[in-house]
Amino acid sequence: MLNRRNTRLALGLTTLLASAAQAQTALTLYYPVSVGGPLTQVVDGMIADFERQNPEIDVNAIYAGNYNDARVKALAALQSGQPAQLSVMFSIDVHELRDLDAIVPFDEVVETAAERQWLQSFYPALMENGAVDGTTWGIPFQRSTIVMYYNKEAFREAGLDPEQPPKSWDELAEMGQKLVKKDADGQVERWGAMIPSTGYPYWMFGALAKQNGAVLMNSAGNETYFNQPEMVEALSYWRDLSRKYHVMPEGTIEWGTLRQNFLEQKTAIMWHSTGNLTAVKNNAKFDFGVAMLPAHKNFGSPTGGGNFYLFKKASPEERKAALQLVQFMTSPEQAAKWSIATGYMGVSPAAYDTAALKQYVQSFPPAAVARDQLKYATAELATHQSGRVRKLLDDAIQAVLNGQAEPQAALDTAQKQAQRILSRY
Repeated sequence: MLNRRNTRLALGLTTLLASAAQAQTALTLYYPVSVGGPLTQVVDGMIADFERQNPEIDVNAIYAGNYNDARVKALAALQSGQPAQLSVMFSIDVHELRDLDAIVPFDEVVETAAERQWLQSFYPALMENGAVDGTTWGIPFQRSTIVMYYNKEAFREAGLDPEQPPKSWDELAEMGQKLVKKDADGQVERWGAMIPSTGYPYWMFGALAKQNGAVLMNSAGNETYFNQPEMVEALSYWRDLSRKYHVMPEGTIEWGTLRQNFLEQKTAIMWHSTGNLTAVKNNAKFDFGVAMLPAHKNFGSPTGGGNFYLFKKASPEERKAALQLVQFMTSPEQAAKWSIATGYMGVSPAAYDTAALKQYVQSFPPAAVARDQLKYATAELATHQSGRVRKLLDDAIQAVLNGQAEPQAALDTAQKQAQRILSRY
């Protein structure tokens, strides 16, 4: 009897242990993928590595188009009662997500001294769009700056030093003119430079503004400075690159096709996200370089890309599991792997101290340009009612580039309308 009872107890204990081992915390992660690079495969691989190390956590990644798609789908899931614990969304969504009471700050989830130290481990420039009033709402992951890609072979052909890309606005205009290539009929075969003005025109304008010593908004997200003299001068220069210097085609330049235009040598220079670096490296059939954006009063680029956010409706257990996932994916080793695979930057100094990223930067120096530019970086345009405010600025920029408005008038209108929206905040 005793042996039989012991056997039953042992079987019951085994069953309980097996059930406990199978009990998992399920996480749903919304992730934007239509921004450049083989992102789904890379993220899937990172999640698989995490699940192997943390078998008690099951992660379901839902890939959701661009940043706007990811935000819309994640918020729709929350409103319909579907489970969603975290998402990578635009770093500039922070004010809107707080206004919707959709997210919880990481400061409320971390508990240990090591976790609090982890919150301080990221590049300060990347945290400008993640921290508000000293509270951390977003953790940087898929982050970038705008960099200048240039065709070294085109430079040689134009009699320019391929190791000396333009370092100033004047040099960009001067070199850009020499890089323009025309056929026998006078038709342009290759433009000197292209700055995209669809998709994220406000982002490119933020770079020109910073180079001219100005920023687009305050850190609280309730004031914009669109029509300051520095802004008008920056937009005038952007227009002059096509209308006065004939370095770029007139009108708008498509964000989505610009990388292909560069690869097909239809432009000698392009301004684009560092997130395209690996794709350009793998597909360019010519010698190319990467440099910081040219300066006017100073160098400068806004940061860009996506942060991790934790949703407020998650349970305490789900929040802790989500924190584990975010810590894993932003760890130096994973951040290094991510940077090498995609071109996005490692989000912490420790990532660049890993053997893998040290070796990669040594063998491929362009991988360090976005990081080096952080010392001149500023926050990306982020305000309350961010989508409406960004559209006002985008429309003003495009109206000027299309010849439909003058810089001062267009920016005056955008500023007046933006402040009307933001006055309630």
